[in-house]
Amino acid sequence: MSWFLHKLAMMFGAEPRKPTAAEETEAAREMKRFKKTPAEVIKRKEIIAEEANLISGRHKWRNLRWASILGINALFILSFQFDVQLVEGALTASRFLGFHMADPNAALQVMLAFKEVMLNLVIGTVTVVFLWWLVGGRAFCSWACPYHLLAEWAEAIHLFLARRGWVKDHPFHRGMRLVLWVAFMALAFLTGYTVFEYINPVGIVSRALIYGPTFAVIWVIFLLGVEIFFSRRFWCRYVCPIGLTYGITGAIAPVQIKYDLSKCVHEGECRAVCLVPHVLEITKMGYAQDTTEFIGPDCTRCGLCVDACPQEALSFTLRGLDKIL
Repeated sequence: MSWFLHKLAMMFGAEPRKPTAAEETEAAREMKRFKKTPAEVIKRKEIIAEEANLISGRHKWRNLRWASILGINALFILSFQFDVQLVEGALTASRFLGFHMADPNAALQVMLAFKEVMLNLVIGTVTVVFLWWLVGGRAFCSWACPYHLLAEWAEAIHLFLARRGWVKDHPFHRGMRLVLWVAFMALAFLTGYTVFEYINPVGIVSRALIYGPTFAVIWVIFLLGVEIFFSRRFWCRYVCPIGLTYGITGAIAPVQIKYDLSKCVHEGECRAVCLVPHVLEITKMGYAQDTTEFIGPDCTRCGLCVDACPQEALSFTLRGLDKIL
């Protein structure tokens, strides 16, 4: 239980750590001792050298995610343009075939601003939370959010420039996201306005795609500039309260990414591509609590780590079942 709580605390800004002796299983201790034997150390180095070039062309999950983001947002655009009323509204609040859908973060702000519980928002929030709980909590971020796709492209530019020494990443404390979550909720309650929605790039991009761009797009361009030239994945890692809200449901979601200590060679390629690399600290030598365990709740289920691992030490699973994908 304490290890689960530690993973949950990491989502709110706690630093990753090695498991204590009481948290670590005997099987994990045995596996770690075995991996430190001279023969295994040599073997791991050989594997890393042999497979260094194998990960570059593996983009199965990235391509599926991009298709999902484009497809979901295209439904909104086409429904509005052709007035078919399949999906009405935008990603922050909508109706799908007549069923209310509401982003939990936006719905909570509205109810705090108006200081009343609205039945439609409750129904929409419960529906959305249940759907995203089924597919993995923070999966919304990497499988539906249009800003996420733009931020991925901005990250690729940032990494290109960083390799040439033209830009440098400036990380912030991840606990800032929790502070801002509380601040935006407090502002909604005190001012009567959903202040966050004025600067929320998810809603801005979603509405721009559906109804046409406004001056708010300038803010989105500014954020992308920050992510390219100053701080890698700034909005998603350190600011966005939406991911924090969905991450809570991700802690107990059926769909998870499972880590297999016995297959891992600890070369770190998974952490290099991860959108939220603190969740993959368990892939470092000595950091795993058990021989198999689920990645922490802040995981976006993007699948980049699954693509990046030639040893298949990371895989999508359903709780209680073997590897499914």
